[in-house]
Amino acid sequence: MWLENKNIQSNQPSKKLDNKRYRPFRILKDIGSGIFQLKLPEGWVIHNMFNKDLLIRCVEPKFKGQHEELAPLPIIINEEEEYEVEEVRKHRKWGREI
Repeated sequence: MWLENKNIQSNQPSKKLDNKRYRPFRILKDIGSGIFQLKLPEGWVIHNMFNKDLLIRCVEPKFKGQHEELAPLPIIINEEEEYEVEEVRKHRKWGREI
């Protein structure tokens, strides 16, 4: 199930730049009355029970080209998200910059 980003705080400077929903999560238990317990990553410090209105069913893509790899989860260091850079693909020179 995909999780909507409503009421979830992130380190993005703007809600507009944040993800609209978070990666597919596995449902651990149906608590009842539309409440589900999800298996969240270890670094997340939020409660793992969500209302069914915040969950969207994950649909497998019909064609090979529609499948996208998920971005890796950030590493939490000193309560801030940090990512590991694999490569710099492009660099644009500005002014007399080396």
